[in-house]
Amino acid sequence: MLELVDVHSYYGNIEALKGISLSVKTGEVVTLIGSNGAGKTTTLRTIQGLLRPKQGRILFEGRDLGTISTEEIVRLGIAQSPEGRMIFPRMTVLENLEMGAFQRRDRPGIKSDLEHVFGLFPRLKERIAQKGGTLSGGEQQMLAIGRALMARPRLLLLDEPSMGLAPMLVSQIFSIIQEISAEGMTILLVEQNARMALTVADRGYVLQTGEIVLTGDAKALQVNETVRKAYLGEA
Repeated sequence: MLELVDVHSYYGNIEALKGISLSVKTGEVVTLIGSNGAGKTTTLRTIQGLLRPKQGRILFEGRDLGTISTEEIVRLGIAQSPEGRMIFPRMTVLENLEMGAFQRRDRPGIKSDLEHVFGLFPRLKERIAQKGGTLSGGEQQMLAIGRALMARPRLLLLDEPSMGLAPMLVSQIFSIIQEISAEGMTILLVEQNARMALTVADRGYVLQTGEIVLTGDAKALQVNETVRKAYLGEA
């Protein structure tokens, strides 16, 4: 479904991605793990067209995204739950979710997807008229994922869904990610909590200072000595 081939991305003169290549097959959960500053969020921003690669190709279902606007990329079927949630704090929960569907015109489909999101996140239904900015961190994360799902994507990009959450909420969020995956959603997951990410993923890539240094089956990466020492906190 998604393929990055030798992608180089820059912030000014600083090369943030140094020729990364990765792929995501339909129905897979693929995780991208690495420390702060490794280039994980930059990868997602580049896929979404928020940052243009200076070299390399990004293919979505065979179509080159290199010259396509972010708006069109969303329309093609890629939606993101961004790092830091980025919900609209003065809008209600319902209004935030409706914003996720702003490009859609299929009213019946939007209504059924709204009910689907409320099924995944019952807390959001309870808070339907509450301003997004007054929600807890966990509720805001649920809202950010729900808003992305309202675009009815074929590929869901999740950027640090566990950031800043209490351990119990982290488990809840990852349980919902597994549920979304079981429904057939293809997911590219960026996450610092490597242990949880590798638990829900099919495959993983390890990113280090803009380069992929390791890739493989998620279960194999969980027992890889380098991954265990660097990212799982094991001696």
